[in-house]
Amino acid sequence: MEVGDVRYVKSGSTHIAYQVTGDGPIDLVFVPGYVTHMELQWRLPGFDVFLTELSRFSRLIRFDKRGTGMSDPVVGAPSLETRMDDVRAVLDAVGSRRAALYGLSEGAAMAILFAATYPERTAALVLRSAFPRRMWAADYPWGPTEAEYEREVEQALRVFGPREQGLASVHTLGAFTEAEANAYLDFVRFSSSPGALEALHRMNREIDVRAVLPAVRVPTLVLHGEEDTVVPSEVAQYVTDRIPGARLVEVPHVGHMAISAGDVIAGEIERFLTDVREGGGWDQEPEQDRVLTTVLFTDIVGSTAKAVELGDRAWADLLVTHRAQIRRELVRFRGREMDTAGDGFFASFDGPARAIQCANAIVHAVSGTGLQVRAGLHTGECEVIDGRVGGVAVHIGARVADAAGPSEVLVSSTVKDLVAGSGIRFEDRGLTELRGIPGEWRLYAVDAA
Repeated sequence: MEVGDVRYVKSGSTHIAYQVTGDGPIDLVFVPGYVTHMELQWRLPGFDVFLTELSRFSRLIRFDKRGTGMSDPVVGAPSLETRMDDVRAVLDAVGSRRAALYGLSEGAAMAILFAATYPERTAALVLRSAFPRRMWAADYPWGPTEAEYEREVEQALRVFGPREQGLASVHTLGAFTEAEANAYLDFVRFSSSPGALEALHRMNREIDVRAVLPAVRVPTLVLHGEEDTVVPSEVAQYVTDRIPGARLVEVPHVGHMAISAGDVIAGEIERFLTDVREGGGWDQEPEQDRVLTTVLFTDIVGSTAKAVELGDRAWADLLVTHRAQIRRELVRFRGREMDTAGDGFFASFDGPARAIQCANAIVHAVSGTGLQVRAGLHTGECEVIDGRVGGVAVHIGARVADAAGPSEVLVSSTVKDLVAGSGIRFEDRGLTELRGIPGEWRLYAVDAA
């Protein structure tokens, strides 16, 4: 099979390396886990078979996520939201309107978030060795504890030590022949650096997309190797149970890496995607009646007293200035104005980190006019009616804003969990009841710095 050139597309200011192979009727985006290298992937024993098989029935679209492989190096690790932007940039570069996403290991979390946020660009979803959350929690007992994870990170970084030590680290990941272990060790070393790999592990520790799983509304296949020692089978069942209509296939004699079982994995993917395509609707954009959205509510603190102090005319002029400031920030951070009533604003975003950055910018901008605002954010599945979003998630966002203090940006735990790698810091405000919303909600204040 002829392998095409590696090409580049700019996502923001970062160059993303990508490669397209095959010319099948299905566009398939490989969302990588861990680290990759566009050219060296073809030299991994057994993995070239997997890529060749995928390219046989699809137009296979692969990319090195920023900070790895042939893409630009970056400081730290990219957030899931930034990586979603990179996928969209690659899709646009190759002229793909809708594609299936194959999310592997850590890449599955981003694929899940992408499918829920952009169902119009996602025809189907395949997840393998997927974990929606990396760390242990009382309601998620399958992840490592903090101490266990620190030992995992230390072990992983040994690939950059003396070769014998690096090979020993590789062998902890699965069953390798000596040739495979040597090839994989070189692959990791050329695909990353000690600092970049450590940053990636730190970001993975924060991943938690469990709240997003019910919002995935595209055909989904969950693949899991029966001999996977990294992600337990219970996690595969957990993901399957929470994505509507998802199907689980457990593959015998396959572990987490599955380098030598590429043809088997590719066969399962081909059968699933062929069924989806033959079932119709692949090329027809779905009605976007529900979509994962981050909602932002703001309002002026002490507006009535301020209006009385200034008088009607001066207050009206100040509101005009206030609205212009907010609209300027919405444009800057790709927010969409949904509604405005009095001194309050309601906006939506396709990424929670951008929504937080916008809220912080609004708080800062408004302070220059002598006003204070409170802001609240929540991410959830929203109904879309005539281009506007509504539903329970919107009501939750409004109630989170009600609980915020002057010049405070308050977010739900869902928002906090989805901005891993963004560098945004939070202060735990504890559990609280939101008026009209069942249960208790854990809220977090954004550190303005």
